[in-house]
Amino acid sequence: MPTQRQLHLGGFLIASPVTHSHAAWRHPGSETDYFGPDHYHRVGRILERGTFDFAFFADLLAAPVRFGGDQSEPFRRGTQAAATIDPSLVAASIGAVTSKLGIAVTKSTTYFHPYEVARVFGSLDHLTRGRIAWNIVTSLSQAEAQNFGFDEHVAHDRRYELAEEFVSTAVKLWSSWDADAVRADKESGVWADPDKIHAINHDGTHYRSRGPLNQPRSPQHRPVLIQAGSSDTGRNFAARWAEAIFEIDPTPEGRKAYYDDVKSRASNFGRNPDHVKIFPSFIPFIGETESIAREKQAFHNELADPISGLITLSVHTDHDFSQYDLDAPVEDITVSGTQGLFDVARRLSQRDELTLRDIGKLYAQGVLLPQFVGTAGDVADQIEESFRGGEADGFIVSSAQSPGTFNEFVDYVVPELRRRGLFRTEYEGNTLREHLGLGDPFEDLPADVRGEEQRLGA
Repeated sequence: MPTQRQLHLGGFLIASPVTHSHAAWRHPGSETDYFGPDHYHRVGRILERGTFDFAFFADLLAAPVRFGGDQSEPFRRGTQAAATIDPSLVAASIGAVTSKLGIAVTKSTTYFHPYEVARVFGSLDHLTRGRIAWNIVTSLSQAEAQNFGFDEHVAHDRRYELAEEFVSTAVKLWSSWDADAVRADKESGVWADPDKIHAINHDGTHYRSRGPLNQPRSPQHRPVLIQAGSSDTGRNFAARWAEAIFEIDPTPEGRKAYYDDVKSRASNFGRNPDHVKIFPSFIPFIGETESIAREKQAFHNELADPISGLITLSVHTDHDFSQYDLDAPVEDITVSGTQGLFDVARRLSQRDELTLRDIGKLYAQGVLLPQFVGTAGDVADQIEESFRGGEADGFIVSSAQSPGTFNEFVDYVVPELRRRGLFRTEYEGNTLREHLGLGDPFEDLPADVRGEEQRLGA
C-alpha cells in the first residue's frame, strides 16, 4: 500500500512582542521577555517536541511610520516591528539548544548584498548542521529604504528584478566549493584542494561578486528557499525559486486557487511541483470543549485594537490608511507594498460589508489569518479538511499567546494528527531539506540555473 501523504508544520515567530496577533503581548498568558534567549529557546524546544519542520522568523527593517507619518502611536501601542532583534542571531541561539528543528530566517534582497547574505546563511547552515532556510523578501516600505540611506523605496516590480539576480548570485556562491574540496590532510599539510574551489566572477546588471565564498559547502549545500509571493510578479518569483511558500488567505477558495496557481507556475519553470511546499497560516484556539475554545478566542480578539491593525496594514502595503473614513468600506486603491494582503482585505470588505475599522480589527487579531477554533479534534478536522481539499502541503501555526498556543497545539492537536496518520511521529532525517521531503538541492533549482551551477562544478 502507498504511504499516506503527510502534512508539514512550521511555527510562526518574530523576534518581537508582536507576531501576527497584536493582542498577544497584552495576553496575561504571554511571556514578556522578547529580547533575551530564554523565550526563543523555550519555543524552539516546544516545536521540536512536536516534531515541527521549522520555526519561521519574519522580519522588518524599520519601525512603523506610514500611518499618519508618526511613529509615536506604533511605539505606544506596541505594533508589529516597533521593536525587534535580528532573527539570524536568534536562529543561531535556537540552533544551539535543538538538534532537529529547522529554522527559517527572513532577509531582504533589496538592502543587502548577495555575498553577505550567502555568507550568513552558509554559516547558519554549518552551525545548525543543515537546518536553515532563507525566507526571501524584497522589503515593504519607504521607512526601510530611509533606514538604509535612500529617499524612496524601490518600485515593486524593480524589487523583484533585483531579487532575481540576487538569489542567482547567492546560489552561485553556495556552489563555489565542491562538496569534497576540504581534505584536512595533516600529514601532507593540504587543507583544501584549490582546484575544487571556484571564483564565480559574477558581473551582472545590479551586482558584482568575484567569489568564491570563504567557507566550505554547508551540509544542505544551500539553505532551503522560502518565499511569500502574492502579486502576479511575486507568484512567478515564488514558483521559480521557492521550496516552501508562506501564504495568508482566510478563505478556503482563496487558498485552493493560490495552491493550484503556484503549482502550475512551478511546472512551467521546469520544476517538480511536489518540491514546492505551500504553507497557509492560521491561529488555533483549543479548548476541552468548543465553548471553552470560543471563550479563549473571544477574550483574545477583544484585546485587538483596530488602530494597531491599520498601522500594520499601512506598513505591509506601504500606504497611509489614516487618510480614510474608518466607517466606510475599504477603497479600491493602488498600493506599493504587499499587494496580495491588500487584495485579501479588499475582498473581505466587499464580501462581508466590512468597514476599514472592521478590517483594522481583523488585522490586529492576526493579519487576516483564519482562526481554527474548537477541541483538539475540531482543530485537527479543520486542518485535515484544508489539507485534503488541495489547499496546502503544510501549515504555519501562529500564536495567540506565547508560548501557550504552541504548547497546547503540540500537547493536544499534534497527537490527534498523528493518530490520523497525517503527521510524523518522529523525525526521520537530520536536515530541514529531509524534513520537507525535498529533492537534491541542485535539481530543485529552476532549469536555466542548473546549467550555471554545472559550470561551477556543482
